[in-house]
Amino acid sequence: MNLKITDPEYIERFNHFAFDEVVNAEESLDTKTRYMAILATLIGCQGTDAYREMLGKALDDKVSPIVIKEVVYQATDYLGYGRTLNFLNITNEVFAERNIEMPLESQCTTTLEDRLEKGIEAQATIFGEHMNEAWKAGTINKWLADNCFGDYYTRKGLTLAEREMITFCFLSAQGGCEPQLIAHSKGNMNMGNDKEFLIKVVLQCVPYIGYPRSLNAINCINKACK
Repeated sequence: MNLKITDPEYIERFNHFAFDEVVNAEESLDTKTRYMAILATLIGCQGTDAYREMLGKALDDKVSPIVIKEVVYQATDYLGYGRTLNFLNITNEVFAERNIEMPLESQCTTTLEDRLEKGIEAQATIFGEHMNEAWKAGTINKWLADNCFGDYYTRKGLTLAEREMITFCFLSAQGGCEPQLIAHSKGNMNMGNDKEFLIKVVLQCVPYIGYPRSLNAINCINKACK
């Protein structure tokens, strides 16, 4: 359904806000970062139709298919397979429509034997040396190290700073993850994504998650700075 025909007043105001006022704001981001944040946010809020739309725009603006796939893959850590599969399928459908050959070039850097070790290294790099022992606290802590960080954060295609940024977007878009959002705000800052940068990320995602979750995210950023 063409919203310009069925809902012209709505789409006029939304398009003006999202693609003019927000994109051209003083607090805007470079093209790649903006699309990464928006796609991660749409996965986080389960916006399947909007994701398909913005995925096409991202590809039109030359965002790499590898970057896009890495955003989708990492969503599994923070939303689970049940809420990520639709987005992986949509991505594959759009890639196929555009004749993007799959599978893409491998970005994996770990094996099943060293994923725990490499995951612990990634955790310690982001959150500090105390993470070297955190995996011993319980089964889920070990899985955070070997699966969340060892299987995903160690992949090529995105830097650790970029991975922390999209994690921030997954968490802020879901809602109800404020303790984790504060922690990952700190992780972002440790990776050089400072308060001003994170606020820019939130502002660029306002059209896609609305004001309540955007204001909550800014509140978490402020708490992380204390």
